[in-house]
Amino acid sequence: MLITRRLEFDAGHRIPDHRSQCRHLHGHRYALEITLAGDIIRQAGDPANGMVMDFSEVKDLAMRHLVDLWDHAFLAWADDQPVVDFLRSLPEHKTVLLDCVPTAENLAQRAFVILDAVYGDIYGNHLRLERLRLYETPNCWAEAVRG
Repeated sequence: MLITRRLEFDAGHRIPDHRSQCRHLHGHRYALEITLAGDIIRQAGDPANGMVMDFSEVKDLAMRHLVDLWDHAFLAWADDQPVVDFLRSLPEHKTVLLDCVPTAENLAQRAFVILDAVYGDIYGNHLRLERLRLYETPNCWAEAVRG
């Protein structure tokens, strides 16, 4: 069985080698779709009876381990020295330094790795992160999939 939870957050970035507008500092309203696979829990009296995982728990874990860290932050490539220097000059600025250019593809891949460690087989129902889709705009997204 597959279940999916969608979350949204705002973040800034830039793609320094891009030939168009994306080389400038800008932001997006990202949408994140987390798809989990697992067996339906069949245990009378269990709060998760009839579910793969409670959607509120899917959200809580994603918020704690990813979304709260990236929301309203500037996602910067650590090797983009002019931007890193600029962000460091801003007192208490929320910055996330990455070891890759913050494209939708790289962010989706990074988010998958982070959340894959979070959604383990918690209930003994073979729970696992199957797919993560990151929308940069309503019409453009990158998808990281298991396998």
